[in-house]
Amino acid sequence: MAVEFTKENFEAEVLKSDKTVLVDFWAPWCGPCQMMGPVIEELSVEMTTAKIGKLNVDEHPEIAQTYGIMSIPAIKLFKGGQIVKEFVGVQAKDKLKNEIESL
Repeated sequence: MAVEFTKENFEAEVLKSDKTVLVDFWAPWCGPCQMMGPVIEELSVEMTTAKIGKLNVDEHPEIAQTYGIMSIPAIKLFKGGQIVKEFVGVQAKDKLKNEIESL
């Protein structure tokens, strides 16, 4: 199951994680974000080597602002607390899976 990232757990769950972390920046009113929801859930079940989760930009605008989120869905891959890959818009599950496995 995808992790719900919040301002309370973002540092521990994302920035200090020893795994690659995929963060899906989303909002409930965003149609393309809703399309990505099942993809993120499937990846969270299939990818045991990475941490997969979502951050609601409406509930945590300060984190979205920190990472310059202008369009959603925005997906960022973190490794060692740093962004290593970024995607905007709906992405294919296989593409995301391959990107995670390549890190």
